[in-house]
Amino acid sequence: MTAKPWTDHRVEVIIGNLLRIGVSLAALVVFAGAVVYLARHGGTAADYRLFRGEPSDLRTIGGIWHDAIALQGRGIIQLGLLLLIATPVARVAFSVFGFIEERDWLYVGITILVLVILLGSLIGSS
Repeated sequence: MTAKPWTDHRVEVIIGNLLRIGVSLAALVVFAGAVVYLARHGGTAADYRLFRGEPSDLRTIGGIWHDAIALQGRGIIQLGLLLLIATPVARVAFSVFGFIEERDWLYVGITILVLVILLGSLIGSS
């Protein structure tokens, strides 16, 4: 059995599916978190007189993961947002492998540069 050749069309289809699945999964996780949050805090009146930023446990990936595993609504919502941010990064990472398979070295270099810039901006922002 021979493997299918890597063509531009095949790479585009895989990337399209990756983006579609990533965004759908992120939306599903955010929706699930919203349901949990509203079930627990939906009746609480909002107090807009004092600004309260995100709690410190929701500012790190580890804290978000811990809260999501503990079925905290805000942690689940934040996990969904992380999945949404990770989707285009995964798309760029997959593009590197697609261009390597196609042996398109110019685009491999450009895509690696874009990936380094993306990861650097994500890591540098924390």
